[in-house]
Amino acid sequence: MKKETSERPEGIPDDDSVRIKPYAGYVGLDVHKDSIAVAVAYAGREAPESWGTIPNTKKAVTKLVDRLYLEKKAFLLCYEAGPCGYALYQNLTAMGMDCRVVAPPRNEKIKTDRRDALRLARLLRAGELVEVWVPDQEQEAVRDLCRCRADFKAQQQKLRQQLNAFVLRHGHHWPTKRKRWTQKHLEWLEGLDFPYDYQSEVRDEYIAAVRLSSSRMADLDQKLNQALQDWSWAPLANSLMALRGFDKLSAVTLLSELGDISRFESPNQLMGYLGLVPCVYSSGAHRRTGGVTQAGNRHARQVLVESAWCYRFPARQTAYMNRKAEGASAYAQAISWKAQKRLCRRYRKLTAAGKNQKVACVAIARELTGFVWDIVCHEKTRISRIAQGA
Repeated sequence: MKKETSERPEGIPDDDSVRIKPYAGYVGLDVHKDSIAVAVAYAGREAPESWGTIPNTKKAVTKLVDRLYLEKKAFLLCYEAGPCGYALYQNLTAMGMDCRVVAPPRNEKIKTDRRDALRLARLLRAGELVEVWVPDQEQEAVRDLCRCRADFKAQQQKLRQQLNAFVLRHGHHWPTKRKRWTQKHLEWLEGLDFPYDYQSEVRDEYIAAVRLSSSRMADLDQKLNQALQDWSWAPLANSLMALRGFDKLSAVTLLSELGDISRFESPNQLMGYLGLVPCVYSSGAHRRTGGVTQAGNRHARQVLVESAWCYRFPARQTAYMNRKAEGASAYAQAISWKAQKRLCRRYRKLTAAGKNQKVACVAIARELTGFVWDIVCHEKTRISRIAQGA
């Protein structure tokens, strides 16, 4: 990507976190589901001015864009990432406006929509806001499907726990060493006797809810497989499946949540984005480190930490690992084996030093992130070269 040859406005830091060209004004939008507070900070050192509040409708946003066009000046707009998603960003960019979705600044003691919009405009002019990566519609669709599956999986686990708690309260329990939620387990649950008919009806309702949740999970898994066949990033997901602890679901979830991982210049940036780096407090000669920051995308961080638990055991190449890595490139398979040997050895070293298992697995997840970054960056470059050659 070519760098801007024009000079930056006064006060704009020269870094890659903000890609800003000289603008005549900077517009801060405090977005809610029903309203948008608007503030404008013109280039220079004058205080930003409030333009009031408009309805959060396409018609009102179009009028705002027309008002900006009437001034015949270049404006940069921004709003905080939040529950309203990226619809406003897509509308503004479709109208030809330059817009950024930014990470929310730190909280203040006094908070109003007008003050938030003024603060956004001021910080945008100063170049102190961090831009958020905005997924395209295909990317967001796959991410929504993965999050929907995760939500229904949590509901399924809760229903199963509630059914287990119900039968346990009445003195029934399934043998610990036998597998639960098989057909025999469900038949055993259906055959339990209770002193009152109402209790049997409660049992039947719980079982029906569990069966329905299992059916929904099967349907979502089928839809996820269908989506993966047409997804443009399917080759990257196949390459990540070569890593130990990654299956199709975890690979697709990670890519759909993080998006274009190659936008991070180094694996350290990706680790910091995921909140897998330790907190640091340093003042003078004093330096103290704490737990991981847990910043960034929690869904992606959860996938990496869960995958890291697989490195508790010695490195090995099983038939299952070879089978799920069939769609990966030779480079991804080589990096996967290198990662497995390093991370399994690292886990044993950390636990031998007295580290808690959970702490050790988070450390493994941090290093695993570096291997993920390497595979994705290499595979994206290889796929782009093949496309150009075709």
